[in-house]
Amino acid sequence: MFRSEYADVTPVELPIHEAVLARAAEFGDTPALIDGTDGTTLTYEQLDRFHRRVAAGLAEAGVRKGDVLALHSPNTIAFPTAFYAATRAGASVTTVHPLATAEEFGKQLKDAAARWIVTVSPLLETARGAAEIAGGVREIFVCDSAPGHRSLIDMLASTAPEPAVDIDPAEDVAALPYSSGTTGVPKGVMLTHRQIATNLAQLQPAITAGPGDRILAVLPFFHIYGLTALMNAPLRQGATVVVLPRFDLETFLAAIQNHRITGLYVAPPIVLALAKHPLVAQYDLSSLRHVISAAAPLDASLAAACSQRLGLPPVGQAYGMTELSPGTHVVPLDAMNEAPPGTVGKLIAGTEMRIVSLDDPGKDLAPGESGEILIRGPQIMKGYLGRPDATAALIDEDGWLHTGDVGHTDEGGWLFVVDRVKELIKYKGFQVAPAELEALLLTHPGIADAAVIGVYNEDGNEVPHAFVVRQPSAPELTEGEVMMYVAEQVAPYKRVRHVTFIDGVPRAASGKILRRELRTAHKEPT
Repeated sequence: MFRSEYADVTPVELPIHEAVLARAAEFGDTPALIDGTDGTTLTYEQLDRFHRRVAAGLAEAGVRKGDVLALHSPNTIAFPTAFYAATRAGASVTTVHPLATAEEFGKQLKDAAARWIVTVSPLLETARGAAEIAGGVREIFVCDSAPGHRSLIDMLASTAPEPAVDIDPAEDVAALPYSSGTTGVPKGVMLTHRQIATNLAQLQPAITAGPGDRILAVLPFFHIYGLTALMNAPLRQGATVVVLPRFDLETFLAAIQNHRITGLYVAPPIVLALAKHPLVAQYDLSSLRHVISAAAPLDASLAAACSQRLGLPPVGQAYGMTELSPGTHVVPLDAMNEAPPGTVGKLIAGTEMRIVSLDDPGKDLAPGESGEILIRGPQIMKGYLGRPDATAALIDEDGWLHTGDVGHTDEGGWLFVVDRVKELIKYKGFQVAPAELEALLLTHPGIADAAVIGVYNEDGNEVPHAFVVRQPSAPELTEGEVMMYVAEQVAPYKRVRHVTFIDGVPRAASGKILRRELRTAHKEPT
């Protein structure tokens, strides 16, 4: 068993809005959030006051403890206000991908039994469609303004009393992001106030920040990585978060230069751009002090090329998953020069790990031996919403969460993730469940059977590759038709990028798809 070198942390028994904003009065006029495109700024005092007024407005509208509110928005400076207002009003927040189709959004609303939606006017049509599909949604609010919809801006003028909700941090769910876990379709991950807040305390000794630090938030807040590393953690420590709604390289580089960004928390595709794109040379990035990459594996040579080009310490990595609130490992900021290339870091405070044999799951392995990574700690999720069997399949009776990832440590305790047991595809940090795409493919009248695996394209991104068995009645079905069929029904990051037609999908006697045979028998495109 591996234990963290850091001292254990006391579980944080606070609602997440109080855990993050407890020092807002102390930070006062320090900029908390800056719109990276137009410079609009919210101070800590304003963020604290605004989220309390919006909480009063939500409560006045009928939001009650136990309700689920869907937050459906790209990154904006209003997103944190909406999130903390909802939790202060007693709601659990289910975060939604802003590019989700109405059908995908509707499934999430229905599964989560969400009664309220907060969105932005450009996404209203999708939100309305989703609400119609799901049923049960009482009202759709907007962060900005739209005819016929109450706005969070208007709630700032609310004179209603601030809600005084009795929140049990250990039991009450603060966030309900959707994750595919190790396999299967997306499931609601129940993260309590205590689990999220404690994970912030666990991360703090390794990832320090404070007033004067400026973090660029380009990865989405709806994703647990963005929610933690780019919103909750820096705001808890008094740093300034510069917000961008999406990744555009020129806008991203300009924001680093103009706002004197000191820290970047990114995914591998952004590291690739920083390492190789000619535009980088046109901007002054000298304010940067560190870069950390997570959400997907980062090649060690790419990390080295990025740090060398920027004149920075080596790019650090972090590791975790939504079900872990999300962090378990990180390369500490004060150890970036000594971390071995390719490591995802060391165990954060209060966290334990086992690495067990793939052939004999009861056998613990020594440093240098690769096996499945198991995690235990206070950040482990409460469970999957409405899916006790899926929860029990992931977390054993002794409290160990089976990550599905394969890795090993060196003698110094640094973890290296080398492969994964799980079938999940990670496209630019976003999760794509093969089972979800396979189910969709099988609804096509010309498809008899289908399997999906992840393959790597020329940019080093893992993309969905479908293996399709044509119906005898559809011998002319083409790759383009299959890809278009999927593209019309899913968010862009879930699209099938390659199709291979085969005579039959290899399966075990149990019916389980033998994906490894597909990888072996069919050469991946280069």
